[in-house]
Amino acid sequence: MKINWISILNNFSRSFLLFLLLVVVYILVKTYVIAPKPNTVSYTNNNFYVLDLNIPANLEFCGEKIPSNNYRIKKGLEKEFFNTSYWKNNSLALFQKAQRWFPYIEPILKQKGVPDDFKYLCVIESHLSNAASHAGAAGFWQLVPPSARNYGLEVNSEIDERYHVEKATVAACEHIKDAFRKFNNWTLAAAAYNRGIGGIQNAMAKQNADNYHDLLLNRETASFIYRIMAYKTLFSSPGHFGLKKKKLVYYSKIPFKTYKVDTTIKNIQAFAKQIGYSAETVHQFNPWLLTNELTNPNKKVYEIRVPKNSSIDYSGYTKDLTTHEGMKLQDVQEALITTTAITQKPDSIALTPPKKIVMYHVKVDEPLKNLATFLKVKEEDIRRWNKFDEKQQAVTGQTLIIKYPVLDLK
Repeated sequence: MKINWISILNNFSRSFLLFLLLVVVYILVKTYVIAPKPNTVSYTNNNFYVLDLNIPANLEFCGEKIPSNNYRIKKGLEKEFFNTSYWKNNSLALFQKAQRWFPYIEPILKQKGVPDDFKYLCVIESHLSNAASHAGAAGFWQLVPPSARNYGLEVNSEIDERYHVEKATVAACEHIKDAFRKFNNWTLAAAAYNRGIGGIQNAMAKQNADNYHDLLLNRETASFIYRIMAYKTLFSSPGHFGLKKKKLVYYSKIPFKTYKVDTTIKNIQAFAKQIGYSAETVHQFNPWLLTNELTNPNKKVYEIRVPKNSSIDYSGYTKDLTTHEGMKLQDVQEALITTTAITQKPDSIALTPPKKIVMYHVKVDEPLKNLATFLKVKEEDIRRWNKFDEKQQAVTGQTLIIKYPVLDLK
């Protein structure tokens, strides 16, 4: 009997190719379709703390190792890693923010000699948005006015450069480097960003401690570094939180037209019209301009920028530059003025509580009573603030003035 070797080889080749194809398909499905199994908890003690099982080994911040042989540290890490798992359901939005803003932040950190890990500090401070806190901190880096001014930013009733992402990043870098020069340690420098350099120095002196992990600090500063580590892990090893591995693909920076201004602009709206843009566009991309004018008494050179192509949808960027959905970042000067008043005239503040004004844009026709409930203010107050008569209702497209006590604004 003559063996047909050619036929056998052909059959073997087809079988091998089929097997190889199945292996490739399996790998692709396993990698890109099936989400990795989340970490499971196999032991819970009677204090509801779970140790060791949900915390990556060999955690480092700026190359400085996080100790893993201490119960208090493990407890702090576990708490922050558990809290950060909340972002599992919102990770897509957070990853998009990172892809949008890390290209602006990372080069400045590198240029200033600040470790790349500090970009995660910015993430936990503001979730990469121009947030404003009731304590007076604002911008991506949540700088308070005295710190911002100390590191070269202009903050007044007309200009607030904490809302200029790049300038605020430079100021934050100087703050961090100042702290590093004091402590010669990046972990303590990060803690000082939250607590203040003096606060950390005092704590170290009183407790005779020489590192962050041995210090007993207030709750926020005590968890600050561990929260940074949780977010660093979320971005670098999302599989730890049961998320599919995804590579951050940074968006291209927006091509801008930049107008250098060293004179007074009496009307931003007229200026915008002159350069062929709307006042809304000018304010959206220059959120540091708080009012409709730029008096510029010192003839300082400001750079006002607008996108070269105004037809492109940059709503993702502009949304991050506003404080709240539906509420624009305006009239911050009143909050600053009243914040100063709190320090200087506490008695008068008690009689007349400071207010912060926000501008609410009505999206649909709606009874004022419903809007008052939604905005958590009184209907009669909305009428008074906006000079409405007894029967007048809000209509689509209208902008309402809403006032909140500064200390209650969230």
